[in-house]
Amino acid sequence: MPETSVARFYDELADDYHLIYSDWDASIRRQGGVLDALIGQSRAAVLDCSCGIGTQAIGLALRGHRVTGTDLSPRAAARAAREAARRSLSLRTAAADMRRLPFPDGRFDTVVCADNSLPHLLTEQDVHSALAEMRRVLRPEGLLLVSTRHYDDLLRDRPASTPPQVHRNVDCDEGEERTVTFQLWHWHDDGEHYDLEHFQLLPAGGQWRVQVRRTTYWALGRDRLAGLAAEAGFVDPEWRMPQETGFFQPLLVARAGE
Repeated sequence: MPETSVARFYDELADDYHLIYSDWDASIRRQGGVLDALIGQSRAAVLDCSCGIGTQAIGLALRGHRVTGTDLSPRAAARAAREAARRSLSLRTAAADMRRLPFPDGRFDTVVCADNSLPHLLTEQDVHSALAEMRRVLRPEGLLLVSTRHYDDLLRDRPASTPPQVHRNVDCDEGEERTVTFQLWHWHDDGEHYDLEHFQLLPAGGQWRVQVRRTTYWALGRDRLAGLAAEAGFVDPEWRMPQETGFFQPLLVARAGE
């Protein structure tokens, strides 16, 4: 899938992205706490190279880290900066492709690529290019944190949809409003790639307004992704699972080689 269509998907989602969470602020705090514990140092220079509207980046900034956020979507990155400023936090953001990061070598202590962002890249060459860029901008022994869906399970079962998620807005003028989000998945013949239809049912004066956005993913299994990280110059890649970390997705943790 061309990068412009991925950027368009998140540009169109940027205003409503927080509605996929039952409580976005709670998710910001929880995810920031988990990632902070894995980083294990104070005031680290962190790059979130798929920052979206800032869920992980803001969470880490709340923990005192010096965070820079980039995203393929200009609208998402701009919203991340606004949301950080609204919380009196410093967060520099820019629109950038993770395969071509606009930073000098060895700039960061940690690179984060969370929330199943890397599998938007649909070939081994593109994933390797992105991981090599993450390695380049990390200092030696710098930390890589990548999260993806549970693709080993999903590759076995190949589900056709996700359960609905409900966001409750209790601050609206007409009492509690709810937004419902779910996905339909259409698997390709290769059994690894799938097209995703992202549905949001938004309240509209007693009726529902339906918003549908489309994108494509590559269901990258854990061993395969760890192997690509090793090829890109990372050492000691290991997967940390949600029951261990408290993060909502499996996390690949690795260090930049010398």
